[in-house]
Amino acid sequence: MKATLEFSLPNDKWDFKRANESAGMYFVIEEMDQWLRKMIKYAPDDMSEDRYKTFELCRDQLHEFINENNI
Repeated sequence: MKATLEFSLPNDKWDFKRANESAGMYFVIEEMDQWLRKMIKYAPDDMSEDRYKTFELCRDQLHEFINENNI
């Protein structure tokens, strides 16, 4: 199976850029998720409750965006 994407450059340059860099964007999302996980799982004892909750909220929101966009 093959798939071919065609772009009419320069008019479709943003669509081309988005398609071309999607693997990198996916990597950034994965890295952010793992960083947030680490900040929650290995939170130091002196981390404030507000900061801890903020990390949880950010990770939950990231997962919501991922799910809404079928990533």
